[in-house]
Amino acid sequence: MSFAQALGDGAVVAKRNLIKIKRVPDLIVFSTLSPIMFVLLFAYVFGGSIDIPGMDYREFLMAGIFAQTVVFGSTITGSGLAEDMQKGIVDRFRSLPMARSAVLIGRTTSDLVNNVIVIVVMSITGLIVGWRIHSSIWEALAGFALLLLFAYAVSWGMAIVGLLVRSPEVFNNASFIAIFPLTFIANTFVQESNLPGPLKVFAEWNPVSAVTAAARELFGNTNPSFPPPDVWSLRHPVLTTLAWVVVFLAVFVPLAIRQYRRAVSR
Repeated sequence: MSFAQALGDGAVVAKRNLIKIKRVPDLIVFSTLSPIMFVLLFAYVFGGSIDIPGMDYREFLMAGIFAQTVVFGSTITGSGLAEDMQKGIVDRFRSLPMARSAVLIGRTTSDLVNNVIVIVVMSITGLIVGWRIHSSIWEALAGFALLLLFAYAVSWGMAIVGLLVRSPEVFNNASFIAIFPLTFIANTFVQESNLPGPLKVFAEWNPVSAVTAAARELFGNTNPSFPPPDVWSLRHPVLTTLAWVVVFLAVFVPLAIRQYRRAVSR
């Protein structure tokens, strides 16, 4: 089948997944409650103990929360695929005259829409607790677009894990083992310069740190008096994030399609 046909089939699968969210609204409710709790927890409980010189911690915090939220949101792709495999829905797709990549395209696209909804809710929550955007509207939109693009790339990696384990419960355990270090050993909640030795190096080259720093830069949530970071990845966070997106898509997309073909042929 042609690429256009694969996109068309993917749009049908994406619509099916979005209808599921409409019929089971608990899916979107609980995916937004968790990041809201993180905002309130760090803004009002831990924020008073974390000092960011020359900045309101809540403005420093929000880019990190956005990055963490979209990465966690990308796990829906893997858990959704694992659930579909377990329930035999993928076998039904296999019997239809549709592109094999359509299931993955539809799954990742619908989860991108889910992330859009979550980011809107998170933005409103951030504005309520005191977060403000100090850049232009175009820079702010670029910041949100970069977060969503990064989440989309990560979701293809989560798709591989979901196809490997074939059980939502196992996927949740496996994915969180990788996601927690990535989102917490980073500049999401504290400055990476405050981390000790090896953790500091890991945080400086962590892709989550890059997208967080890029979002802060595009939202205008930075302190101009801060000295520039020591490493290239954080001095040029937008370019670094785009580079990570290209690498993730170039690696994860073909691997996910290959693993899907193996999974459905079992």
